[in-house]
Amino acid sequence: MDSYLLAKDRLDAFISRLAASLSVFVPAKGQDGLWSYVPAARAAPSDALTPEGGNTNMSPKSFVFPQTEVLLRFDNRPGEGGMILRQEPGPAGRTVVLGVRPCDAKAFSMLDGIFGGGASGDASGDAPGADPYWAARRAATIFFGLACNYPCPTCFCDQMRCGPHHREGLDALWVDLGESYLVTPLTERGRELLAGLEPAGQADLDRAESLRAEAQALLTGKIPMDVIEEREVLALCALPLWEELAATCLNCGACTHACPTCHCFDIQDEVKGASGRRLRNWDSCMSGLFTRHASGHNPRGDKLSRVRQRFMHKFKYIPVKRGVVGCVGCGRCIKVCPVNIDVREVVRAMNTQPPGPPERSA
Repeated sequence: MDSYLLAKDRLDAFISRLAASLSVFVPAKGQDGLWSYVPAARAAPSDALTPEGGNTNMSPKSFVFPQTEVLLRFDNRPGEGGMILRQEPGPAGRTVVLGVRPCDAKAFSMLDGIFGGGASGDASGDAPGADPYWAARRAATIFFGLACNYPCPTCFCDQMRCGPHHREGLDALWVDLGESYLVTPLTERGRELLAGLEPAGQADLDRAESLRAEAQALLTGKIPMDVIEEREVLALCALPLWEELAATCLNCGACTHACPTCHCFDIQDEVKGASGRRLRNWDSCMSGLFTRHASGHNPRGDKLSRVRQRFMHKFKYIPVKRGVVGCVGCGRCIKVCPVNIDVREVVRAMNTQPPGPPERSA
């Protein structure tokens, strides 16, 4: 596989070349101190692909799964055949997102199996049940990843079948070598946009491999999940752990909002006069309204049921159904939790804590 070198003093020119025909976004630090993706024209040159930035505060998930998305518009015209529906058009052009961390790219690959209707990593949208809105945005968005040479203390990506230099879900992986980036295209469209860069030498490849090994060595925490895989669902649901968590958790939803793999949504119609639009909005399993039926019955009517659902979904239900863990180890939920719930400790408890009496069902 060919790799290339891009000197840091040529980064601005490279971004400008991309921006001539594509929408380009890069991570940048705002006045509030938070890192987010902004149009390249709004970012200071020194901000682009800054390794010290760590993960952005919000994941790049919204590029393909917007927080609020118009699905269709409708007009009620009784004299012209009744209700007229018009699907919202897809993306008008292609977007390039630079500086995507490997954990966030792994999340896209996992979500492909959910929205794509097929196996994880399949974003074609051809499988039965595929979401056409996801498929259209996925096809129009190119992700250039930035390897993590210095993982954050809250990161545990290596325990979630990922890693600081993981490549899954990316169109190219960039590794910061100091004065330059080693850029390795991983897809044909990534290779197309990197044409013209200087080929990398063996010393550059060796340096990148050394940085990968050093980054991997910084991740020392182990989170075994072998017992979770073997345990029956009802045995996991009966763990005393859930009572303890329910006493602490606020059900605020900060964790699900920041999570790159959470994908719950709600559909709402907004109507004004004879016209309206149908929206898809992010939702959260931590909300008491999320599972409330039209009858008023709520199968998860208390905090215990909701907090248990969040962890069971990611570490039991998704693995059983799809063969992948529903977490990529980015650590954002640890950072944003106002009561300091640490997902790593929860998973360790799910794997080691003996079950209590089976008093509560899933």
